[in-house]
Amino acid sequence: MSHSTLSALEASIRRDLERLDYPKRPWVLPRHTRDGRAILDVLIIGGGQSGLAAAFGLQREKVTNLLVVDDSPAGLAGPWKTFARMLTLRTPKHVTGPDQNLPNLCIQSWYEAQFGEEAWKSLGLIPKETWADYLHWYHRFLGIPVRHDTRAGALTWLPEERCFAVPVRPSQGEGPEETLLARKVVLAMGIDGSGRWEAPSVVMHLPRELWAHTHDAIDFDALRGKRLGVLGAGASAFDNASVALERGAGEVHLFYRRKTLPTVNAYRWAEFVGFLKHHADLPDADRWRFIRRILEMGQLPPHDTYHRARAFPQFHLHAESPWLSTRAVGGAAEVTTPHGTFTFDKLIIGSGTVTDLTLRPELVNLVADIALWKDRYTPPPAEAHEDLGRHPYLGPGFEFQEKVPGQAPHLASVFNYTFGGFVSLGLGGASISGMKYSLPRLVSGITRQLYVEDKDAYFDSLMKFDVKEFEP
Repeated sequence: MSHSTLSALEASIRRDLERLDYPKRPWVLPRHTRDGRAILDVLIIGGGQSGLAAAFGLQREKVTNLLVVDDSPAGLAGPWKTFARMLTLRTPKHVTGPDQNLPNLCIQSWYEAQFGEEAWKSLGLIPKETWADYLHWYHRFLGIPVRHDTRAGALTWLPEERCFAVPVRPSQGEGPEETLLARKVVLAMGIDGSGRWEAPSVVMHLPRELWAHTHDAIDFDALRGKRLGVLGAGASAFDNASVALERGAGEVHLFYRRKTLPTVNAYRWAEFVGFLKHHADLPDADRWRFIRRILEMGQLPPHDTYHRARAFPQFHLHAESPWLSTRAVGGAAEVTTPHGTFTFDKLIIGSGTVTDLTLRPELVNLVADIALWKDRYTPPPAEAHEDLGRHPYLGPGFEFQEKVPGQAPHLASVFNYTFGGFVSLGLGGASISGMKYSLPRLVSGITRQLYVEDKDAYFDSLMKFDVKEFEP
């Protein structure tokens, strides 16, 4: 690893940023409460790839009075070094996004500066830990203000101050609660940021020690020699099965509803300019049918993920095998499917997430007024989809919309840059693939509001502008 080469790259990026630094003049008007407390222009909740990139994009547009809060320790934001159990990213290695069209800031430049051009050429997909290290460097080098180990609570709109009050407290242990004030709030909490990780009711009654979600911290070493049942056919289900097998699990049985596993990846289809940049520009009926079709095609385990698990003879697949019931029997879990009953020492649930804004603690004071897709669009009966109907109906910059016009206009100052924007804006928050096009939308949506809201003050400054170019 060459630290001198990385230092040279960092010097190049600084030159790039200086040369592209136009307009240089700060412009956002400072805001304080009536008793003198400072108000942030933007508070970003979530310090993973989306939150960091959003902060950098705003900083480039001279929105610098901002703060990112994240409930993880430094270096552990996002899933990459915690519950993500794949070996590599699933996106192609040439994907861009956080770099925001600065070639020297993209992961290829960072990687080559440390390991050389040949190492990049020989790299297949990007190891997930490498991506995490790149994001950590990105955060540190760009000087993005992040407060780690900090959890945000329920947003409350203060109409007299025209800002949100956001309580924050330490993520772990005891500590004093503090209230942050912000004109704009960006929700960047990732894949579950518009709901939560979901476990089906069929397992919820079991003792918690008998099952774990793929999102949970799992002691795989304790499962050595054990029989495991895995529910779900998506990538994370296969990832967890693979880790268990690699750590010495005796048998792993994976169950799924479909007759056959999906083998066509709709997300590879989606990686072109038209969809990534302009899905949000389609009429509602088209946006709905595109996203519904992508979900209908199913989430498949990528080639490497599938074969990683299949390499073990003690791995078994069970098609057309939903779990009909489960019960605890003598310290084990008994699972009944249409094809028989199985007994396992541990169950791992790979059922993904559910979209439901009522489950988000940050939105408890706002959710009743937020427009959902079911409030704005009724699909043909054949295209009905309950989960899509619960997705927030977002504006063009990822901002929430009012359920009843005029009832809660402050909702537009909250930007949902999570996977919940999938129907409205396509691959945006929580997606590396869509970041190249979604970030400019988000940043522009915020800067537009900051300018328009203070238009009278800006006009007043124009009326008073008296800097003479010359003396006649």
